[in-house]
Amino acid sequence: MSEFRKDPVTGRWVIIATDRAKRPSDFVRDKVEIRGSGFCPFCYNNESKTPPEIIAYRSDGSAPNTPGWTLRVVPNKFPALQIEGSLNRQGEGLYDKMEGIGAHEVIIETPDHSKTMATLSPREIEDVLWAFRDRIVDLKKDRRFKYILIFKNHGEAAGASLEHTHSQLIALPVVPKRVLEEIEGSKEYYRFKDRCIFCDIIQQETDSGVRMIAENGSFVAVAPFAPRFPFELWILPKAHQSAFEESKTHEYADLATMTKDMLMRLDQVLERPAYNYVIHTSPLLESSNDYYHWHMEIMPKLTKVAGFEWGTGFYINPTPPEESAKFLREAAVAVTAR
Repeated sequence: MSEFRKDPVTGRWVIIATDRAKRPSDFVRDKVEIRGSGFCPFCYNNESKTPPEIIAYRSDGSAPNTPGWTLRVVPNKFPALQIEGSLNRQGEGLYDKMEGIGAHEVIIETPDHSKTMATLSPREIEDVLWAFRDRIVDLKKDRRFKYILIFKNHGEAAGASLEHTHSQLIALPVVPKRVLEEIEGSKEYYRFKDRCIFCDIIQQETDSGVRMIAENGSFVAVAPFAPRFPFELWILPKAHQSAFEESKTHEYADLATMTKDMLMRLDQVLERPAYNYVIHTSPLLESSNDYYHWHMEIMPKLTKVAGFEWGTGFYINPTPPEESAKFLREAAVAVTAR
């Protein structure tokens, strides 16, 4: 029989369809293949085809917007929001509106078109994480911005328009509703128990082990109790941290290793699926607090959101998280050394 499960942070309900439980091989999906054909603006020698770089990591002292880089951050050529201007908040009767002000940036993770995030070395992934941190620290100086979301669309099914591996950053003048739901749930739990709910989740999952996938010195990877999607997994810092950009130096190295480990396991178990990841961190004006815990959510694209989900806000997940954690836990993956 199927069962309802309630997310302990947001209160969101999901349906775990245990009566039609699916193994990895049961999902119909397109493998993400890096074909490398055609023109790519993110490759070497095409630097002039992107907007001028915001930052770049270069070991050879090469000039900006030329080859020689190992990572570049550039404005999105077709941004969802514009950085110039004022918010100009207005009311129109009972409706509220403001100008589309924000920042929309692309993190080009490597000059090598053939690589994916899973096949980058841990050191290369660590550079990507440092780029995330550097951009958050810079953008949070702009008082117009209330929240910075970092996300990745990998594969056409996940919304990627270019196959060259990259992540995106959007700075927003409001806090997203989904993040607010997590924050309000975390605050409510903290008011009653004087503890962080994510810290308690980490402790319970570590003790039970049934949804634990892996851990290293600084991070755990777990299948959440009420996942929206099959094989959804979360990476969380073991020590309480409310803001991604406030992590310690060695923690970025551990996060890089854990991220590579999880993406390699997904590639092995699900045969290189399309996926999205998002980093949920605290709003910029309350980045240090005792109740919220930043984390990365990785969601393979194995099912489609349809009428029931849109109409109810419930998600139907055909794979219990205990089963997905077991498959991923048992995946024989060796993370490549630096």
